[in-house]
Amino acid sequence: QRGVNFIQIPTTVMAMVDSSVGGKTGVNHPLGKNMIGAFHQPQCVFIDTNTLNTLPDRELKSGISEVVKYGLIRDAPFFEWQEENMPKLLLRDPEATRYAIRRSCENKAEVVQADELEAGVRATLNLGHTFGHAIENGSGYGTWLHGEGVSIGTAMAATMSEKMGWIDEGLKQRIYDILESADLPVKLPRDSPMKVETFNKLMSLDKKVADGQLRLILLQGELGNCKFTGEFDTDALQETIEEFIK
Repeated sequence: QRGVNFIQIPTTVMAMVDSSVGGKTGVNHPLGKNMIGAFHQPQCVFIDTNTLNTLPDRELKSGISEVVKYGLIRDAPFFEWQEENMPKLLLRDPEATRYAIRRSCENKAEVVQADELEAGVRATLNLGHTFGHAIENGSGYGTWLHGEGVSIGTAMAATMSEKMGWIDEGLKQRIYDILESADLPVKLPRDSPMKVETFNKLMSLDKKVADGQLRLILLQGELGNCKFTGEFDTDALQETIEEFIK
């Protein structure tokens, strides 16, 4: 492949657990987030958790949203570990931090190895991202950190999944609880510029749209299971959007 060899040295939780692994590069554009980019795998990823000592708390929490994601889509024991250890992660406990980063990277690497160019299963790593990207873009890039948008988007995906009967109310509440325990947002503020029309327009431009059909990653069944599909209840989608913009 063309281009220079490079080594990733991530210095944020978000980069350590997600963006440094998998070879994706991308830029934000007014028409959509991460629509422009390429795949170029690093020779290696070197993670030094000491670099997190100076990471602002808000950035730390933003990265944790992606850690939560792995437990929800494929690793129930990891989610349960997070429920017990979230206070340690927020306090930057070295052992807990290293474990969370290592397990996240293992999950990401396993998925990427199975589907490097996102033809199928890799799309499940985008749980909450279709809603979240719309929030980031529609609110103006920089208003929300990526993980904050993903956190609200994950709450929306959980709510929609519960409305369709794909998960029970108890699991939905656990998802809200763990996000809130990480001091992450699970709803839009009253002064948010997001409207139903804004969501629908921006989501229609999502990279996962195929042949004009919006496809979402939703939760289904027991903890640790999800589904990437274009076959969902559109009424549940609209009800979820309306619920979140109130």
